[in-house]
Amino acid sequence: MATIQEINSSIMFGSFTNDQLNGIVMAVKFARNQIAQKNKFTLVKGARVKFVSSRTGQTVIGEVTDVKRKFAHVRAGLTNWRVPMNMLSAA
Repeated sequence: MATIQEINSSIMFGSFTNDQLNGIVMAVKFARNQIAQKNKFTLVKGARVKFVSSRTGQTVIGEVTDVKRKFAHVRAGLTNWRVPMNMLSAA
């Protein structure tokens, strides 16, 4: 099994065709959707979750206040976040 660095390097500097790169993109989107679906069925209102903030790069721990189709609303302290399902994990 190749490491993530080897895979990234192969994608960036390899000689893939446009169709092959589109296939890679579709595979990544599919994997993200699978994670989101799994999280959607395991998360309920009141569940404790954590995620890494794209704003600060820090791990945020909070409580789910609402679960939507692709996003969950998370309250951490006085701040409300709208977080993609694939970014959440149980705290």
